[in-house]
Order: sequence, then structure tokens, then C-alpha cells
Amino acid sequence: MHTENLPDWTHEHVFDTGNDAAERSTRVVMWITAAMMVIEIAAGWWYNSMALLADGWHMSSHAVAIGLSAFAYATARRYAKDPRFAFGTWKIEILGGFASAIFLLGVAVMMLVGSLERIVSPQPIRYKEAIVIAILGLAVNVVCALILGKAHHHDHGHSHEHDHGHHHDHDQHHDLNLKSAYIHVIADAATSVLAIAALFGGWLFNWSWLDPLMGIVGAVLIAVWAKGLIADTGKVLLDREMDHPVVDEIREVVEADDHAGDTRITDLHVWRVGKQVYSCAMTVVTHDDSLTPETVRERLSVHEEIVHSTIEIHFCADAVRRPYSGSGSKLAAFHQ
Repeated sequence: MHTENLPDWTHEHVFDTGNDAAERSTRVVMWITAAMMVIEIAAGWWYNSMALLADGWHMSSHAVAIGLSAFAYATARRYAKDPRFAFGTWKIEILGGFASAIFLLGVAVMMLVGSLERIVSPQPIRYKEAIVIAILGLAVNVVCALILGKAHHHDHGHSHEHDHGHHHDHDQHHDLNLKSAYIHVIADAATSVLAIAALFGGWLFNWSWLDPLMGIVGAVLIAVWAKGLIADTGKVLLDREMDHPVVDEIREVVEADDHAGDTRITDLHVWRVGKQVYSCAMTVVTHDDSLTPETVRERLSVHEEIVHSTIEIHFCADAVRRPYSGSGSKLAAFHQ
């Protein structure tokens, strides 16, 4: 990514341009969630309803987590050109998504503990007031889900525009920070639905046990979502990308033109530096002394998702039938 102010041999490591729509949507949802949190806590205190107070504090954790996602977007954008970040700031967003997933897991644990306490020590519930606030909370969650869903579909469509015909896992191209905020809203909506069902059951049929049971069901559902999000974000943060199809594609294009089989990648590292883009570092062993890093770069250029490559070439008389003898090397780093 060359600029007019930099020499030709230099480049910026800004591999992801951010997601303005997601950042705006997440910020709006954060404020809506915070407002609803205040309403539920105030209503719980006014109506002396522990159920509403608990749901209000439960929503506060979602507000904090969604706020964390918004903060991650702003931080990544602010430091996008900071040279201290070797491969850009995109992973700040992933870190925000990971932290948000941990918050979500904490919410599941709190819901489970609270539900078990209610089973052991049932508490009186003011059903009418609680139902009204729960329905209001569900309406707010639906609005927030629509706001984030619009940004999610925008991000999904943008991902397909840059797919280049490769059959990669599209889920890995999604904005995981946005996904974490979206899951928080969906989780809150799901718990609201379960709460409304439990409250109506308790009000109409005096099934007081239904409220804590629905809490346990909601906690398990949220824990499953949190686990999946932790796995997705953790894989990116730990650079566990060597099972991705792009790794085989790199090997194919680098070794494809050598029908004799005497050019091999002996060491390859691939890691993600943006939603859809990767960096790689490789060592190539060959008997072909005409092979250059520029040639390898041309082969890699068919895969536009490879935006940064470091290429080291070693030459030996017999690259396949004899171990590498270290008879020569060329080294070059490229940014596409």
C-alpha cells in the first residue's frame, strides 16, 4: 500500500479499513441498552421487584460489553497508522470481541447462579409490572438487533465483493467485534422472551418454578453462544490459521509451475491481518537459480487476500533428492 509521501520501497501496514457502519451502530445500541438498563433498575426499585432489578443489572453487563466493542472500533481507528503495530490495529477489534465474549460467559454464570438460588429460595414476583417492563425490554432488543443486523448484512455483502471466487469459510470473513455485540443483543432478546413466557406462566397458572427454569435454559443458550465466539476470536488472536484453505492455495501457486517437483516450500507461516486478508512468511528451496522473490510474488498475486509476504529462497543442486545444503539464498519482503 504505497503512498505519495513514502519512498517506493516502503509501505504502510494498514490492512483493514475498519467498519464505519458497525462502529456507528454499536455506539447507538450501547446508549439504547444503557438507557433501558437505567429504566429497569429504577422500575425494580420503585416496584420493589427483585426480578426487574436483576434483569436491569443483567442488562448492565451487556451495556458494558457492547460499549467495549464500540471502544475497540474507536481505538483501532485512532491508532490505525501507529508504526508500533507491526501489522495494523485490526486485532484490537478482535480483542474487543474476545473480551465481550468473556462478559457474555459471565452473564450466563450469573443467570445460572441466580436461577438456582430462586429454586432453593423462591421470591415473590410482581408479575404485571415485571411483564410490562420485560415486554419493553424485548422491544428495545428487537430495535437494537435490527440496527446491528443492518450493519452485519452490510459487512457480509462487502465480504462477498472481495471473495475473488475462492470458496473460503465466509463466517471467518465477518466482523467478529460486531458479531459479539450482535450476540449480546440476541442473547438479551432471547432471555426476555423466556422471561415473558415464565412470567405469564407464573401469573396465569401460578407456576413459580417456571421463572428459574427459563433462567437456566437461557444461561445454557448464552454459554453456547459465548463458547463459539471465544473460539472464533481466540483462533485469530493466537494466529491459528494454518488449517485455513488459503495455506494450501499458497503452496499450490508457488510450487505449481515446477513440474519437476524441485521447488518446495519448506517453511510457511500464515496469519490474518484483517477480516479477509492474510500475511505470510515462507522459505522456498529450489534448484532453479532463476527463481526470484518477484517471481514468487507474481504467483501469489492471483490470491488478492495475500496482502503481505516475506519470501526467502535457498538454492541447492538437488532440492528434492538431497536435504538443503545452504548453497545460496535470496530474501525479500513484499506488500501487495
